Amino acid sequence: MKCKICKKGLKGRKDKLFCSIECKNYYHVHLRRVTSKIAKDLDEILHRNRSILLELLGKNTFQKKINRVVLAKKKFNFKYITHFHVNSKGKMYHHVYDFAWMEFSDDEILIVRR
Repeated sequence: MKCKICKKGLKGRKDKLFCSIECKNYYHVHLRRVTSKIAKDLDEILHRNRSILLELLGKNTFQKKINRVVLAKKKFNFKYITHFHVNSKGKMYHHVYDFAWMEFSDDEILIVRR
């Protein structure tokens, strides 16, 4: 077996991955840095989507139908959700934190606050 970082031969346990503490620390620091950047980018998209839904729904309304074009013009990203739920009628709610949206028809989207 060889070290994951510097490719030196390993001595000791069979499941050992790194030759030294330095190589192990380098690996984990680099992994955290890459992971946190991706997570930050995704979180920004999700927060932007939530802000758009809040703006369209308002603070005191719990559900509202809007045209799909309105969301598209505000650059709502339909691909990013936190989770989804299928109701008893087979319709899928796409959640973005505490908001959900559902395709009501080809042109209309129903926004719901949960």
